[in-house]
Amino acid sequence: MPSVEPSKPCVYVIELNDAVRSDKKFVAMNPGMRDDKVCVYVGHTGRDPEVRFAQHLAGYKECKYVEKFGERLRPDLVPKYEKEFKNSREAEAAEARLAERLRKRGHGVWQK
Repeated sequence: MPSVEPSKPCVYVIELNDAVRSDKKFVAMNPGMRDDKVCVYVGHTGRDPEVRFAQHLAGYKECKYVEKFGERLRPDLVPKYEKEFKNSREAEAAEARLAERLRKRGHGVWQK
């Protein structure tokens, strides 16, 4: 089990199941979403991403998209240079950049 102790801030991606494609708000945020690309949630955390994913599923710091549609972590969608940051501000900015990059590639993306 990963440590619940805080670590350095990082960006993480969670794959959402295809049922999210029927959510009107999600679809409205992703007009360029392609059927051949997975839908994802992009976030940042000071915890281990596995711990944060479990917290999402349990409803902690609610994100209805992860709680309802979350499938698994997708570390393969996070570039190596965006995995660890000095502070939360840097991670938050990287989160927004990654979300936009994935959206431009045709992924459906939710990001707070």
